[in-house]
Amino acid sequence: MPDMVQDDDLQWLRERCSLSSERIKDLASEGSGIVSSAGGAAAEALDRYFTVTAQFIAYTGHVYEMLQSGEYALLGEKELAQINRQLCESILPSEYGHSYANPAYCCRELGNELGQMLSWLFTEVRALVPLAFRDRLSDMAAVQELFLGVLSDIEDGDDSPRTIRDDIYWYISDYADQTIPYRIRETLDPSLSFYRDIIMDAGSGDTAYLYRYGEPVPDDALRVSRYLSGLSQDVIDGMAGTFVSGYLRGFETAGIDLSSKKYVQIRAFTGFERVIRSAVTAFEAAGLECIIFGKAALSISKNPQNAGFGSVSINPQYDFDHSMDRGLYLDSALCERISAQTEAAYEKYDGLARLLAGPALMDVFGQEPFEPAARTENVRLTERQAQQNVRLSAEISDITYRHVDAAGISFTIIAWPLPSIGKDFGSVMKEMIRVNNLDNDMYRRIQQRIIDAMDGADHVRVLGAGKNKTDIRVSLMKITDPASQTVFENCCADVNISLGEVFTSPVLGGTDGVLNVSGVYLGSLYYRDLTIRFRDGFAAELSCSNYEDAEENARFLRQNLLQGHDSLPLGEFAIGTNTTAYSMARRYDISDRLPILIMEKTGPHFALGDTCYSHCEDRAVFNADGREMIARDNEHSLLRKTEPEHAYYNVHTDITIPYDEIGAITAVFADGRETDIIRDGRFCLDGTQELNTALDEGPRSRREKQ
Repeated sequence: MPDMVQDDDLQWLRERCSLSSERIKDLASEGSGIVSSAGGAAAEALDRYFTVTAQFIAYTGHVYEMLQSGEYALLGEKELAQINRQLCESILPSEYGHSYANPAYCCRELGNELGQMLSWLFTEVRALVPLAFRDRLSDMAAVQELFLGVLSDIEDGDDSPRTIRDDIYWYISDYADQTIPYRIRETLDPSLSFYRDIIMDAGSGDTAYLYRYGEPVPDDALRVSRYLSGLSQDVIDGMAGTFVSGYLRGFETAGIDLSSKKYVQIRAFTGFERVIRSAVTAFEAAGLECIIFGKAALSISKNPQNAGFGSVSINPQYDFDHSMDRGLYLDSALCERISAQTEAAYEKYDGLARLLAGPALMDVFGQEPFEPAARTENVRLTERQAQQNVRLSAEISDITYRHVDAAGISFTIIAWPLPSIGKDFGSVMKEMIRVNNLDNDMYRRIQQRIIDAMDGADHVRVLGAGKNKTDIRVSLMKITDPASQTVFENCCADVNISLGEVFTSPVLGGTDGVLNVSGVYLGSLYYRDLTIRFRDGFAAELSCSNYEDAEENARFLRQNLLQGHDSLPLGEFAIGTNTTAYSMARRYDISDRLPILIMEKTGPHFALGDTCYSHCEDRAVFNADGREMIARDNEHSLLRKTEPEHAYYNVHTDITIPYDEIGAITAVFADGRETDIIRDGRFCLDGTQELNTALDEGPRSRREKQ
């Protein structure tokens, strides 16, 4: 039963959907003449827009009827692929230049203000596809009625941007009590098993199941599914076992009691169902039921991460173009409504939230690095909206952690390559299986040498090499009892797989200097020649060279790296030790394709935002040698004790400098002593030289070899 509603409500929903669907079908079949309030080019452009959009809605409705009747399940893979392409056609890179999903095209056709809003509307209409497959009748009815409401205003001659903006605003606000609670429930309730059912039913060697999600089916998903179907069950179980054991080990390492928890969220990508299926079985054997929920479909629930199960992006430019769409409707009243509905939802599902053990994430890598084109037609947050959005994110985080106890959960994350990485995909997959299963004991021993050498230091100085301009001093917390305290955590393969780092929360006061990296891939975006100057631990000046225009670079950094904040502190300093992963990246020339999860282990890294211990600083953390890691707070996070609303940024972005851009990493003591950890890109501390072995395995990169 859709939405799990009562029979009377279900009948009412069906009638609503039927009424709007019939009207839209008529519009789609009428062709030209939908908009008749004005003549000339403007009316013709609007007519084309509403005709195309109505035809898309009608086709999605037709697919929904096929799903409900069972006809869709009987189709062959070739027919399913044709339907999938038609549903996704408007955002395919090959079609995007003349698609209403593209704000630049829509503004060119319909004018800037109206074009922005109608491009947003087309994007919201596209949410009908996943909603239809998930059988979300209530949301489908709301979207279709919004479309008809906007059309009605324009037909009546009121096509002013203010009127259309009001339509959008009240749609978002009026349905917040429907969309927000359901989205939160999706993340907490295992009985909503749409994705899990498909994953568990998927047959090995059969890729037709990929068309059951209502997601785009990129070539990567098809190819990786076929590749995994050719591996032995032992290899698949080994991949899943590394993932699950890392998750369980995270609880053991942190001393968290897992017995009081019941649910684990699995977040992953289509194509990896065979591995996920094995992981679900392993989690269940450990007493954990799996929650698998999709990415948010509707605008109000989307965030920069848009976490959930789904396909890799088929058009990152489309995602970027609509990443700030909240700028069309966000204001203080709506922020209050979103916050209130979030609180009400968590109160309603509090019992489920308290049983959540945390997320297990299966990341992917291999796609071409993406540098977004800057487009003035894209919606942007005003300065006031950016501040409101930051406050709203903080409020939602606070509400979430009042119900999901941060100190009582853990997580794990692992990454696998996609076939788009190139002809070496199979070899890279085998290498990643090896990298994800390196010797924990060996790395723990070597990393302890590094920690012992830095404990007690006043600060660490990091210098770049060659063209890298890094010159930064990172202040360290002072130890009062060396026998029982340490300021670095010894991190092996548990929550972060693959293994290999020692990290700390820097003291902000006295942390000064320049961090520079020639190029880094953060999230889904590439940053070219990124430079950050820190003063007393906060990012004071930022620059990059993604665009020729300095203002556009500043806007890009503010929106994406700072995520709307005026500045962010240095929340983490770490030294990565996974030279095996580094060597693999250079050998296959894929450094620009690796996710930060792996890259952060291949050199020192610096995290902008909160510390690694955000929201759980009071939970004691001990290394394997029994010493307590005391550097869990910094001067800003300590505000949680006096001004909790200002203590967290809800951002943590790791920026790595590769070994070959490092001149030196040196621990500097108050008495003037200095101890090098890395010199000229190589580990030089006694007891760590074994890490250099991987650096000597073949050419540093194919380019250097050439």
